[in-house]
Amino acid sequence: MAVQLSINRSKTAVIIMDYQIRILDSLPKERLKELLQRANRVLDKARQKGVPVIYVEVQRGDRTPEMEIHSDIKPQPGETVLTKRRVGPFSTTNLDEVLKKQGIDTLVLMGVATSGCVISTVRWAYDIDYQTIVLSDCCADRDDEVQRVLMEKVLARQAKVVTSQEFIEALEGI
Repeated sequence: MAVQLSINRSKTAVIIMDYQIRILDSLPKERLKELLQRANRVLDKARQKGVPVIYVEVQRGDRTPEMEIHSDIKPQPGETVLTKRRVGPFSTTNLDEVLKKQGIDTLVLMGVATSGCVISTVRWAYDIDYQTIVLSDCCADRDDEVQRVLMEKVLARQAKVVTSQEFIEALEGI
């Protein structure tokens, strides 16, 4: 059964997490290429429709070139980039404050790894009353079975899990 999406652009933000060189390089090249293409389509449509995009990067120690955000998915001027020190962004950034200042109550999540930043963000967001949408094909995990179980059985309990195309189609309707 398809999930019905109704997007209010003034209350929704796209959160892209850990799309950094070293993290993404752990994925097979063809999978990485497809992931970046889908993520860029989502970001392009969100920007076109005026939906804020927030980047979250992880840095645990000195900033190194391999921990930079991947060059194929760089933030646009004026977009928020938050730096976290732990798996999830809520505990070590002011993400909640940034969202509340903008009147955001719905988060659209993309991230690597699903078993790390994505599940952590869904759980924390659920606990503090955000609505969450997880873009299943804009998330990745090194273990395909873990990815499948998280998307089909775990995350779907606390978030709407949809494809990037379903989200793009919902955006086209606003």
